[in-house]
Amino acid sequence: MAVIPVALAGRAYDVVIEEGLLARLAEAAAPFLKGYASGRAVPFVADTNTHRLYGAGVEADLAAQGFKVDWFVVEPGEDAKTWGVLEQLTDWLLALGVTRKDHVFALGGGVVGDLVGFACAITKRGVGFVQLPTTLLAQVDSSVGGKTAINTAAGKNLIGAFHQPSLVLIDPLVLATLPDREMRAGFAEVLKYGLLGDAAFFGWLEANGAAVLARKPAALEHAIATSIAMKARIVAADERETDDLRALLNLGHTFGHALEAETGFSDRLLHGEAVALGMVLAARYSARRGEISSADAERAARAIAAAGLPADLPALGLTCDGARLVEHMRHDKKAEATTLPFLLLRALGEAYVARDVDLADIAAFLDAELTPLPA
Repeated sequence: MAVIPVALAGRAYDVVIEEGLLARLAEAAAPFLKGYASGRAVPFVADTNTHRLYGAGVEADLAAQGFKVDWFVVEPGEDAKTWGVLEQLTDWLLALGVTRKDHVFALGGGVVGDLVGFACAITKRGVGFVQLPTTLLAQVDSSVGGKTAINTAAGKNLIGAFHQPSLVLIDPLVLATLPDREMRAGFAEVLKYGLLGDAAFFGWLEANGAAVLARKPAALEHAIATSIAMKARIVAADERETDDLRALLNLGHTFGHALEAETGFSDRLLHGEAVALGMVLAARYSARRGEISSADAERAARAIAAAGLPADLPALGLTCDGARLVEHMRHDKKAEATTLPFLLLRALGEAYVARDVDLADIAAFLDAELTPLPA
């Protein structure tokens, strides 16, 4: 078991990691259920997959403690993060009579967490919520830190708010039902923590990544806890990304979001896969600028490829050029008035924000990366 505090002034909360937490949710989340003791239904939001897998168990556990559950179930995938679904969810919460002292429970991956967090941020100017992340990606990344959002025609996660959860409960046992591809996608974010700020952890992942992906309990808990501890420190120091510190968590994302946009934010390229390939590109571009060696850039690429993640841009089969990918980057929410910050590497384990990047050079770099090497 691990308990990691996220130390925000006046809004501190814990991230609890322990096998079997979901099976004894009523006990683990007892302080956040008190308002429902009068017989009001506890609001749970899930996607169809998590509801099918865990819904009955959650209901049985809470029923044993005298609680009723009401469900808002969405379709899996990014299509749930829309204005229409947000409207339905907020109307549902209001119809249930949710108050600002209540807590809504988000059971699922990052999509569910993002949607519920944003709905709670804007309902009655702030309702509490509890994160129950069921994917590795959500456990080590989106469930912690308070970033919530929906998607629009203009891009992904462009409409949102900072709204911290009151508690995050992580049960590694739920990852047993996670498809291997989703597990690898989540592992990309774990690798990110090593590359951006902990060279020793990156080395540990090179040696133990296979055990993490195989869901070996000790390795899995260490990977999750180390990742969250790093994110908790960064979020506590720079909650709203007003300095460059929290921006370091975006390593791989500027390149990755452009690739997601070009592939239609579809199952063709999962978010974690895009981040993985984005980190390869960030490392190689850092080597192009002479900030790390080509050997270090390829070491990062090998670690990503060894996890079964994409590390080769031509393998995506894109038909665009570098200029088109740069155009996607211009619409990134991290773009500033006159610059587009890039997360690059001074060393493996030392990321930084670069604001002197020439986008024409990025386009030329991507053109070269898009060209397959001779056989």
